[in-house]
Amino acid sequence: MTPTHLPGRVAVPHQQRGTTLERFNTACADELRHTLLTCLRSLRWAHRITAHRPYPTPEALLAASDEAAYDLTPADLTEALAGETLPVLPEDAYSAAHTALDAANAAYEAKFGHVFVICLDEVPPNECLDHVLTAIRSRLTNDPEEERVVAWEELRRLARGRLLDSLRGAGNCATSHNAPALGTQQDTPPT
Repeated sequence: MTPTHLPGRVAVPHQQRGTTLERFNTACADELRHTLLTCLRSLRWAHRITAHRPYPTPEALLAASDEAAYDLTPADLTEALAGETLPVLPEDAYSAAHTALDAANAAYEAKFGHVFVICLDEVPPNECLDHVLTAIRSRLTNDPEEERVVAWEELRRLARGRLLDSLRGAGNCATSHNAPALGTQQDTPPT
């Protein structure tokens, strides 16, 4: 690229460092797995995504993510669910909403033995609270096997959204985990 010279300004040529997908494809495997674990806390999923690089397009990466999520065993699902946290309420949510969500989460965890997970990627922010409360109450009527399938699908959708965020360089792979973007270091690895 030819630098443009403007009066009174210093021209600095633009340096291409590669696309985000190129950086994803060439990142150190250990560092990449570490970052992928912020998107979905499954070692099998992270290893599989890392091992099948390079991905020719972001769509191919997302398809591989979906396939790897569908191939998780029940033990992998348990591992991934153990790494999740509850959806965070907006700061301006009224205290009755916190009480209702706390009670619903407690009932959910008592029945299913893991935290409630839900992907809110396509829900407008002002509707998240109602959506979460409606979904948790509805899903409390599921039997454990039925809910395991629903939770599995929600984890797949969460992983996909977090992976997209990391490819966009958002710096935060998750809605409830603060994590660096792909290719950056984090002080402590996920457990």
